[in-house]
Amino acid sequence: MPIMSEDEHRYNQLMKTFTSVPEPPFESPEMQELVWGRHWGCSNDAGQIRVILMHRPGEEVNLVKKENYLPEIGSFGDPAKGWYWRGTQPPDLPKMQARHDGLAEALRREGVHVEYLEDVPMRQHKSISTRDSVVAVKGGAIVCRLATPYRRGEELAVTRKLAKLGMPILRTVHGTGIFEGGSFAWLNERTAVVGLSVRVNEEGTRQVEEVLRTQGVELLRLHLTGYRQHIDGVLVMVDVDKVLINPTITPYWFIEKLKELKIKAIELHPEDHPFTINCLAVRPGKVLMSEASNWTIDRLHKEGIEVVSIDYEAVYRGGGGIHCSTAPLVRDPV
Repeated sequence: MPIMSEDEHRYNQLMKTFTSVPEPPFESPEMQELVWGRHWGCSNDAGQIRVILMHRPGEEVNLVKKENYLPEIGSFGDPAKGWYWRGTQPPDLPKMQARHDGLAEALRREGVHVEYLEDVPMRQHKSISTRDSVVAVKGGAIVCRLATPYRRGEELAVTRKLAKLGMPILRTVHGTGIFEGGSFAWLNERTAVVGLSVRVNEEGTRQVEEVLRTQGVELLRLHLTGYRQHIDGVLVMVDVDKVLINPTITPYWFIEKLKELKIKAIELHPEDHPFTINCLAVRPGKVLMSEASNWTIDRLHKEGIEVVSIDYEAVYRGGGGIHCSTAPLVRDPV
């Protein structure tokens, strides 16, 4: 029978004394502060935003030119290269920058620290939509994998920025998974929802669900209709227990689920701006929203929701709104 040496005995005693410690978990406030310098991530869509990621539109937008107009689809694009720009007017970069600056300033007035992407490649004219590249969860970030080839690579600029900030990356969607953050929403700290669509597939959803399951979060699946891209055209949380929805494209089972979760559904007014629902809660009961949303703003006021109106028309023309242009990295718990 082998005899334990004195050195082996001392080593074993050392390991017993200084044993591995799995608790408290990675995403707990004390571990976040100790390892990462602050508590990162989000567990809701309504708490006070502390840090947000944006990209001020730059010269990459000038990829879109008048000669690229395709009358058969009523938009600009290059089928060979795979990019497009919605609408009948090409981008007006100075106006886009002015409206984007106005949104950033409105966020700062609400106590939000705005971080900007850096070194965006010239071919990625949709980089203004930072929402799609990253989802913040408890304790860190999930870097998404964008669905269309012309947007591939936006993830790199986001990953570099997160690393520079010191925000932990809990997962990068990989393999054949596709997942865009505009189709993810928190309902409460234990329930989130993803919109499966032309921009999100089951494999991407499965990978995100693995992270959430570890944190005790249930991920609901809502199948979007037709060629709709993201869930933020269907619903957006506007308070801890209130959600703005488009009732014409929200499945009945999900409306019933909201009741079960004690979340009140406020219906979008059909005569308001198409990007009305693409709004952003900056804190419980306070929302930044398109100024061309009078009917819905009135409905929200009656529900006790304060609305800050934003002129964002120059950005809407390209197919993105206030919600699309903002990726919260840190929110307070609610």
